[in-house]
Amino acid sequence: MSLSEKLTFPGSSGEALAARLDIPAGNPSAYVLFAHCFTCSKDIFAAARISEALVERGFAVLRFDFTGLGASEGEFANTNFSSNVEDLRRAADYLRENHSAPEILIGHSLGGAAVLAVAGDVPEAKAVATIGAPAEADHVVHNFGAKIDEIEQDGVAQVKLAGRNFTIKKQFLDDLKAQKMEQRVSEMGKALIVFHAPLDAIVGIENAAAIFKAARHPKSFVSLDDADHLLSRRSDAIYVADVLSAWATRFITGEDAKAVLPYPGPEGQVSVAETRGGKFQAEVVSGTHRLLADEPVSYGGLDTGPSPYDLLSAALGACTSMTLRMYADRKKIDLERASVHVRHGKVHAQDCTDCGEGREGKIDRFERELVLEGNLDEDTRKRLTEIADKCPVHKTLEQGAVVVTTLKGEK
Repeated sequence: MSLSEKLTFPGSSGEALAARLDIPAGNPSAYVLFAHCFTCSKDIFAAARISEALVERGFAVLRFDFTGLGASEGEFANTNFSSNVEDLRRAADYLRENHSAPEILIGHSLGGAAVLAVAGDVPEAKAVATIGAPAEADHVVHNFGAKIDEIEQDGVAQVKLAGRNFTIKKQFLDDLKAQKMEQRVSEMGKALIVFHAPLDAIVGIENAAAIFKAARHPKSFVSLDDADHLLSRRSDAIYVADVLSAWATRFITGEDAKAVLPYPGPEGQVSVAETRGGKFQAEVVSGTHRLLADEPVSYGGLDTGPSPYDLLSAALGACTSMTLRMYADRKKIDLERASVHVRHGKVHAQDCTDCGEGREGKIDRFERELVLEGNLDEDTRKRLTEIADKCPVHKTLEQGAVVVTTLKGEK
């Protein structure tokens, strides 16, 4: 459960910029400032999906429309790259004055170049991420095509971008050409992660190489493989958010960040710690994986993650599907896909006709439903149902286990 607030703040020209602040349940790990791509808006698919995923991981995200775009006031024709950078600076000021200064800056496409340019002016920012960003601001000029000569000669022209007409003035071109991005990247003094798709048809991969080369360590590069420039596939946007949230955690310095567990965790160990966000919310780290555990609102939680029994049910379901897959592959059974639905409840032993003998009082009952897809006859389906009972987690639940508890610091 998260909160979303629509707000405005004054931009570079003093006109109101439309923004959206998404805040996770509990105390945010850090505030993030997100800059959208050229002529896009804060609500473009990639920005929305990445922000949503970051909020799920405990970050608060502010995204806004640059002057003259989306729901923001002002004339796009009177803006330029420098005004975009100033809009970002004003957004950082808004967060600093009303919540907490942004510790993470994210920019998509030309928005990536903008956050690189402004990063040095946001002292609280510890980490910067670019997604499909150009190494030089004037890279966007090629989008103007045959209109460039008209802009240079007449001082203005109508340019069609992404199916919409925009008025581009000569001052826009001049401002782009005047930017010294390499120097700004080298001097920004922030950790950097560069996301870029090798096959990006809008901003070539050589731009990522140039940004990476200009930056000082710590710096990282993540390939987005066959993703398109706008990250139109949901899976690509979520992948960026997953990697970004894990990477950025290293650089968060706020008080709430002290509760964050080491990432990745030690091999063979699952670690759980309270996040101090809500009554029950806890962060779970297993190797390179992390998630939140919580309780439903009806139990006093924030419902930001599965409950402990939900996680236990998930363990049974996952183990069952893996066991069925291993058996089907070994026996060359045409099992296209196995799905498992698990329900947990506490029942009185005397009322449970399929719970076995020798049980008294209230007991835990897991109801497991298998969905087996493929060219399977009845005998094969029956055999797979029997194999499900051989899942190791199933056996652990039925046979019981020993839990040994120690207190750190004791021998």
